[in-house]
Amino acid sequence: MSIQVFGLPVSRGVAIGRAVLVASSRVDVAHYFVDPASVPDEITRLRHARDVVVNEIDALKHELPTDAPPELDALLDVHLMLLRDEVLADATKQWVLERHYNAEWAVTAQTEVLARQFDEMEDDYLRERKADIEQVAERLLRALSRAEPNLAARSSGVRDFGGEDPLVLVANDIAPADMLQFKGSVFTGFVTDVGGRTSHTAIVARSMDIPAVVGAREASRLIRQDDWLIIDGDAGVVLINPSPIVLEEYRFRQRQSELERARLDRLRHTPSVTLDGEAIELHANIELPGDAAHALEAGAVGVGLFRTEFLFMNRGADLPDEDEQFEAYRSAVQAMHGLPVTIRTVDIGADKPLDRMSINELRHEHVLNPALGLRAIRWSLSEPAMFRQQLRAILRASAYGKVRILVPMVAHRTEVRLITDALTRAREQLQDSGQPFTPVELGAMIEVPAAAMMTSWLLRHFDFVSIGTNDLIQYTLAIDRADETVAHLYDSWHPAVLRLIQEVIEASRLAAKPVSICGEMAGDVAFTELLLAMGLRSFSMHPAQISAVKQRILRSDTQKLRRMLDAATQSEQPALAWRQELQHAGIRPAGLPV
Repeated sequence: MSIQVFGLPVSRGVAIGRAVLVASSRVDVAHYFVDPASVPDEITRLRHARDVVVNEIDALKHELPTDAPPELDALLDVHLMLLRDEVLADATKQWVLERHYNAEWAVTAQTEVLARQFDEMEDDYLRERKADIEQVAERLLRALSRAEPNLAARSSGVRDFGGEDPLVLVANDIAPADMLQFKGSVFTGFVTDVGGRTSHTAIVARSMDIPAVVGAREASRLIRQDDWLIIDGDAGVVLINPSPIVLEEYRFRQRQSELERARLDRLRHTPSVTLDGEAIELHANIELPGDAAHALEAGAVGVGLFRTEFLFMNRGADLPDEDEQFEAYRSAVQAMHGLPVTIRTVDIGADKPLDRMSINELRHEHVLNPALGLRAIRWSLSEPAMFRQQLRAILRASAYGKVRILVPMVAHRTEVRLITDALTRAREQLQDSGQPFTPVELGAMIEVPAAAMMTSWLLRHFDFVSIGTNDLIQYTLAIDRADETVAHLYDSWHPAVLRLIQEVIEASRLAAKPVSICGEMAGDVAFTELLLAMGLRSFSMHPAQISAVKQRILRSDTQKLRRMLDAATQSEQPALAWRQELQHAGIRPAGLPV
């Protein structure tokens, strides 16, 4: 029987495929595909980890005191029996052989299958044995983490399963860095139990241009490995084992969506100019240097946001040094062939923690409220040597093209002084060492209400500003954007949010300095005309969103839109008022809430 699960739509479209579950674990687990040639090495890692754990448990049994309860000895025997079970070992090995999962992923995948089987047992005693399976799995994962990972086995290209069914990813949650591991992979969509529309996991999903639903609560418990799923990224619905009729209906929708996408693709290289002759800059947001090529293909006229933090993640204490960062930045700059690249200094913290969070080895999970803690520029200023290292790497990349530096979460006057001092010192160090660089513009992200309210002052010290709407909405409304329990309160149309954005754009106009929006609002076609009416002339978004936004721009008259603006921004219900204004002007609203 088909089951429906409801969540939040975060990336549009329809995905159909078999479920691949990424099981939750109390042990951090890396998930990646291995190259076919490295499959034997990965199986060797599994076998070695099993031998290590068997030896550990054998040693524990021998060290048990004579007065130890017999139940403890029996428990260890059960664990040894599970480890020595060849059927179980072969089943785990199959995930590596058939799906090319890395060893850790294979262990968690098989654990999930067994845990479901134990949950369905009627006998209470047998049902409780699930804990033994999970404990053995955690021992195996710890043994694998202590061993040298097979980094050379990671697949660098698109995985090919020889014509097998399409796959969709299902998890309680997926770390943004893990999402990047799946970029260009076989997955055609994903669903998570937790998350919000602008959580970084959702943002990366949109950058991958695949349908996604987050905040689906019990999805990972209801869905089994290899279940057929439909992910409706427009409605936020996941259908588990749908009927043939429903399946065919959604396949038809898939084909229609592909036709619409092909039509939009024809606009990729059309100049972005409104009906009344206003030129609009459409830039791309990227996470990795290789994304620059996709930005060009999508018709971007520059990179408006290079999120450098993804270079720092999933690396433990082995953070990228200056030369490695320089090579990454130079690669992106050269790939853009002279078009501007705005590189944001590392935005670590909140839902993008590092394994090493600060000088004192601060860990993300120990922070009561990471969104309000040591993150973004606060983290960079707490690590001055590392901050200057990144600034030097960015400056060195400027010798190869047009580069701008963007600083996240600026809110205090003291931060401005420390930022400019660090940049001056970085320049001096490069001059002393004879390293070439060119002048770069320095910009501030407007992400907190304090910064929005002091934009005029900030622009005395910065060359440009970029509005990060995701965090600006979060901090204005006191909503954790990654928390699905309050996701309904995250409101991009809130009057306070719109007024702050309008004030920043107006302050920038009066200061005669550039302003752009690089948050999710820039790529949401529901806001395109409204932002044009406010005077915005520079948008930065995921490459996949550029053509749809460009289509709205090509059909817009900014003078007509400007006359409609007050009716919306002064209304208690801006979304409704703006929809009515557009309809009265003969413009079909796109994606507006009713």
